[in-house]
Amino acid sequence: MYELRRILVPLDGSSESEQALPIATALAKRFESEVLLLRVLDTPMPSLLESKAEALWIREAIQYRQRELELYLQAHEATLAQDGVQARHVVHDNSPAEDILWVASSEPADLIVMASHGEGGATRWSSGSVADKVLQHSPCPVLLVRVATEGTISNTSKRFGRLAA
Repeated sequence: MYELRRILVPLDGSSESEQALPIATALAKRFESEVLLLRVLDTPMPSLLESKAEALWIREAIQYRQRELELYLQAHEATLAQDGVQARHVVHDNSPAEDILWVASSEPADLIVMASHGEGGATRWSSGSVADKVLQHSPCPVLLVRVATEGTISNTSKRFGRLAA
């Protein structure tokens, strides 16, 4: 039997990417897995061309954004805990596809559950970009949740909800 100890769920802050959570939750309950939430901070670092004042402002903005991300992920952790699912989170600041693959290898994850059409900032997670790279290079299976319409994902969530019962 396949062990499912850790499920990695990359989130980009959009409601579309969060639609992977009900499926990950149902699987985590069924297999008593830990859910690892990942958020990639996709912001440019100050360059040498910027003044010290600009660089300081950019660093402060990045620190503020990191605090926002921590609160965002902690809220999802609390929701998962209320559902009886053990969860934790990590924040990275490199590139979405590479960070997802790195975390999946280093943690290690047994499954990645991610939405195919999330958007956050300048990052677009679609089957032609981040999700495609993850599918091609993942060290573990990937469950790609296609987010096409509101009805589509809710029907999928209902089906997977039966797993937890």
